[in-house]
Amino acid sequence: MTVSMRVMSAGDGYEYLLRTIAAGDGDRSLSTPLTRYYTEEGTPPGFWIGSGLPYLGGGELAEGGQVSEAQLQLLVGMGRDPITGEPLGEAYRQYASVQDRVDRRVADLDPELGPVSRAEQIEAIEAEEAERGTRRAVAGYDLTFSVPKSLSAWWGVADGGTQSLIGDAHHQAVAEVVAFLEREVATTRVGAAGPDGAVAHVDVAGVLATAFDHYDSRSGDPQLHTHVVVSNKVLTVQDQKWRTLAGRPVHASVVALSEMYNATLADRITGMFGIEWEARDRGRDRNPAWELTPVADELISEFSSRSRQIEEEKTRLIDAYRTKHGREPSAATILKLRAQATLATRPEKHVQSLADLTAGWRHRATELLGEDATGWARTLATAAEPSVLLRADDVPLDTIADLGSAVVVAVGEKRSTWRRWNLHAEASRQLMGVRFASAEDREAITGMVTDAAEQASLRLTPPELASSPVVFRRPDGSSRFRHPGAVLYSTEELLAAEDRLLDRSHATTGPTVELATVERITSRPDAEGRRLGPDQADALQRIAVSGRVVDVLVGPAGAGKTTAMSALKRAWEQQHGAGSVVGLAPSENAAQVLGEELGIETENTARWWQMHLLHRTTFDKDQLVILDEASLAGTGSLDRITGLAEQAGAKVLLVGDWSQLQAVDAGGAFGMLVHDRDDAPELTDVHRFTQAWEKSNSLALRHGRTSAIDTLIEHDRVRGGEQGAMVDAAYTAWRRDVQAGWASILVAETRETVTELNERARADLILDGTITPGREVALHDGTQASKGDRVITRENDRRLRSKNGRSWVRNGDRWTITAVAGDGSITVRPAGRRFGGSLVLPATYVAEQVELG
Repeated sequence: MTVSMRVMSAGDGYEYLLRTIAAGDGDRSLSTPLTRYYTEEGTPPGFWIGSGLPYLGGGELAEGGQVSEAQLQLLVGMGRDPITGEPLGEAYRQYASVQDRVDRRVADLDPELGPVSRAEQIEAIEAEEAERGTRRAVAGYDLTFSVPKSLSAWWGVADGGTQSLIGDAHHQAVAEVVAFLEREVATTRVGAAGPDGAVAHVDVAGVLATAFDHYDSRSGDPQLHTHVVVSNKVLTVQDQKWRTLAGRPVHASVVALSEMYNATLADRITGMFGIEWEARDRGRDRNPAWELTPVADELISEFSSRSRQIEEEKTRLIDAYRTKHGREPSAATILKLRAQATLATRPEKHVQSLADLTAGWRHRATELLGEDATGWARTLATAAEPSVLLRADDVPLDTIADLGSAVVVAVGEKRSTWRRWNLHAEASRQLMGVRFASAEDREAITGMVTDAAEQASLRLTPPELASSPVVFRRPDGSSRFRHPGAVLYSTEELLAAEDRLLDRSHATTGPTVELATVERITSRPDAEGRRLGPDQADALQRIAVSGRVVDVLVGPAGAGKTTAMSALKRAWEQQHGAGSVVGLAPSENAAQVLGEELGIETENTARWWQMHLLHRTTFDKDQLVILDEASLAGTGSLDRITGLAEQAGAKVLLVGDWSQLQAVDAGGAFGMLVHDRDDAPELTDVHRFTQAWEKSNSLALRHGRTSAIDTLIEHDRVRGGEQGAMVDAAYTAWRRDVQAGWASILVAETRETVTELNERARADLILDGTITPGREVALHDGTQASKGDRVITRENDRRLRSKNGRSWVRNGDRWTITAVAGDGSITVRPAGRRFGGSLVLPATYVAEQVELG
C-alpha cells in the first residue's frame, strides 16, 4: 500500500514529526520546499493543507503556509485553534494518569499489611503503572503518502530541476487525494447514539491538516514521502459547531485513497515527462506493483536492501580481524563477524541534508549503472515520447459497463460481501494502466466504473423505507442517517453456493458413529492422561450421531478444539477403520499442525483441489473430513469440497470460530452455517488462560464488545508509537521470550520489516550459539542462511521429492537446514511435519525461492 495510516494520540503524539526538521531557513530564492532546504540538515518544516483552514483564527492561515511547533501543539496536541488558542468543540477526553491509578490501587491494599509488605506492593504497583503509561484520546490521523520505489530511485539521483518537478507532481497528487477525502469521506456524526437514538452523517467544512516531507528511509535509501496529519476536529456545515471527524469512513477508505494516489501520481509524471508505467510481480500474496518502465529492478533493489551496508561492515570487521590476529578468519568466525555487522548496521534515522543524501545516492547508482547516474536520469525524460492522455469523454459508456463487471468479478473472488470503497479501490486498480489528462477526468471515470460495479452487484442492504427531513437529505435524495459507504453488496453466484452449503448442513444422510462407541472414548483419558470436559464430550456425541453431511464444531481460542478432534478421530476410526479420518486446512501451516496433532494425512485445500483436478483425487465412503480453521476457508472452496464429499458418502466437519479471522478469498460461510442452527456444537470452557480476566476478556473480544479493548489497554496488552520504536519493542519482547525458553511469535506488517527482523534475530542467534557457524548460502531476498536456520519455500516444485518419494516442495513449507554444500545447495528436514527422509534443495531454487522463516 502506498498510502498508510496510523492513529495519532492527543498530547505529544505529534512530536516525532518535528525531530528531523531543518534548523535553518533554507534558500528563499528557490521555489519549492524540497529544494529550498536542499543544503540544510534535516527535512523541510511542515505546511498547512485542507479547505477547513479559513475557519481558524481570523482566516489568516493559508494552504502552503509554514506550520510552527506551537501551532501543531495547539491543534493536534490540545484540540485548540492554532491561532487563538480557543477550544475547538469539546476537549479531548481525559484518562486517569499514572499517579491516579497508583493512588487508587494503593487505597485498595489490605490495611492489615505490615510496613515492609506494603512498601513492596506499592513499589510493584508503581512499576506496573509506569510501564503502562497514560492512555490518550485520538487527535487525528497520519496519512503517509509514499512515492513508488522506482520513482523514488529516479528522484534520488536526478538533477535539482527534475527533483523539483517530481516533488511538485507528488504534492499535487497528495492535494488531489486530500480534496477527494474532503468531498467523499470526511463527515461528522450528529445525534444520539443508542437503541432509541439516530445518528446522521453530515457535511463538514473541509479538514484541517499539516504535511511534512521526508526524503529517505531508515536505511538511508531514497524514499520520498509525505506525512499528512489530518486533525480530528472538523466544523459542521449544518450548525457551524466543531465536532469530531467520523473515524469509521476514514478507516474504510484508506485502500481506495491509496489506489487513487498511485494512479493520480502516475498521471502527473507521465503528463510531465512522457514516461510510461508497467505492472511488476511482487511475489506471493501481493498485488503487482506499478513502476516506471525505464527504471530496472536492479536499481530498485540497490535502494531497497541493507545487504550492501552489511557486506561493507563485514569486510571492515574481517580486515580488523586479520590485522589483530595475523591470519584469515575461519568460516565460522566469518559468520559471527557478519552477525556483528548485521547488528552494527541496524537502521537508525540519521539527519542529513538532501544534498548529502543525493550525493551518496548518485555515487551508488553510478557504480551500479556503469554511467553517470544524473546523466542517465536526464535521458529518461528526454528520450520519452509524448503519451496519449485521455479525457473523461474519451471513454465509451459500454467500456465503463464492462469495467464495472470486471470489478465485481475481481472483488467477488476475494470477498463474499463488499461495500462501495472496495469497489472504488478495485476500479482504480483496473484503470491504473490508463493515463488521464487530469485528476478530475480520472475521478469522474473511476466514479462511473464504481457506479457500474454497484449496479452489477446484488444489493443486500434493504432500501430506506422512511423519508428523512430535508435537512438530513443529501443532494441525491439519500438519507444522511445511512452512510453511503455502509451499503452491502454480493452476487447471485455466491448466494447460490451458500444455499448449497446450507442444504448439505441440513441433510442427514452422512455416516455416523454409534453412541456407545463415542461414550467409551469420551469417558476415558487419552494417551497423555487428558480427560474431556463436559462441553467437549457433549459436542462430540452430537457430531458423531447427527448424520449431517456438513457439520460444525465451534470454539474460541483455547477451548480445546484439538483435544476434542483427537477424541473424535479415535471414535471414528474405531467404527470405520484406520485411515477413515483425513484433514484439510486453508493454509499449509494449519494443515501441517493438524496432521501433526491428530496423526492423520492432511493437505491444504487449494492443493487438494489441484490434485482432484489433475489426478481425480476424491474422498471415500464413510470418511470423516476434518477441515480446520474453517473461518479462513473461502465459500467457493467449501462448496466444491463438501459437494465431492456428499457424492462420495463422506462427512465434512468444519472446525473453527466464526469470530476469528475470515477468509482471504470470498468467505463468511462458516459463520453462516453456525448461525443457521440453534444447536451448533460449541466448546465454551476456555482452558488456555491462567488469569480469570484474560478468559472473560477473550470471550468479550470474541463477541465484539468494545470494552474488551479498554481492558486490554488497562492491562498493558496494547501499545502504540512510532514504527521504529514499535519494531524495537516487539523484537525485544520476542527475544526476551526466546531466552526464557518460551514459544513466541513475532509478526510484522511489511515484508521489508520482516526481513529486517529476520536478519536481526539470526544475528543474535549466531552470536549466542543457537545457530551453528559454518558455510552460508544466499537466499532470494539478499539474506543469508546456514546450518540451524529455519527457512520457507516460496513456490511449489513437484520435482523435488524426499527420499521416500512421498512429498515435494510446496509454497509455504518450513524447513530446518541441516547442511550447506559448497555449490549453494542446502539439505533440509521438515520443521513440524512428519515424513521420512531429508531433502536437497538445488542452489538455483534456493537463490530464487527460499527465504528466512
